[in-house]
Amino acid sequence: MVNRYQSSPLPQWMNPIVQFPIDITAVAFDLDGTLVDTLPDLHEAANRTLAELGRAPVMLDQVRDYVGDGVDRLVKRILTGDTAGEPEVDLFERARASFGEHYWQTLSRASHLFPGVLEALDRMRSLGLLLACVTNKPGKFTLPLLQSVGLLPRLDLIVSGDSLDRKKPDPLPLTHCAERFGISPDRLLVIGDSRNDTLAARAAGCPVFCVPYGYRGGVGVRELDCDAIVATVSESLALIRPIRS
Repeated sequence: MVNRYQSSPLPQWMNPIVQFPIDITAVAFDLDGTLVDTLPDLHEAANRTLAELGRAPVMLDQVRDYVGDGVDRLVKRILTGDTAGEPEVDLFERARASFGEHYWQTLSRASHLFPGVLEALDRMRSLGLLLACVTNKPGKFTLPLLQSVGLLPRLDLIVSGDSLDRKKPDPLPLTHCAERFGISPDRLLVIGDSRNDTLAARAAGCPVFCVPYGYRGGVGVRELDCDAIVATVSESLALIRPIRS
């Protein structure tokens, strides 16, 4: 396969029934675990919260498995040690308020871009692609985090977990993104790291690539229903053909 937009080695896996390169007008990126490694700061905020409540700390890998479904679910998981756990209402409300305060303080303390992200976004913009961030993180954290790592000026649209009535894995954030860009969903490439991303993409009718790093709750990347596994965001350039809307 020859692609004049290719700027990195071919990806680790490609769906054999998909014809590459895919015609794409826009790209919607997940945030946590795809563009930015936010785990260190989420872990710190979680343990500050637990300490405030007189509870034992959680390990970094535990928090890795708990990330992806929004702050409320993360707080419930650190309280119960169960991905589907439901703590007492009063305890949860106290913990949610505490976590919000602590995460605001640690938001960009250690969070950093994954390798090659900045260069990949700049390359995509130079090719005329529209770029969005579609995340389940609340907007009050999303915007300052994107600003702190230098991504905010590079994005044309941001859809946070509380921007709409529903969040991933519901397709609404992606169909909303496609509508805002004035394109059909099949021209919106989703790049993420978890089942929330692939479920939302499939339901919306978007192609989807996954990165093998990130936070998947213990699910292997090969278990995700995606069109390609790319070692870095940059590798996606080898599989797309930018088409202006």
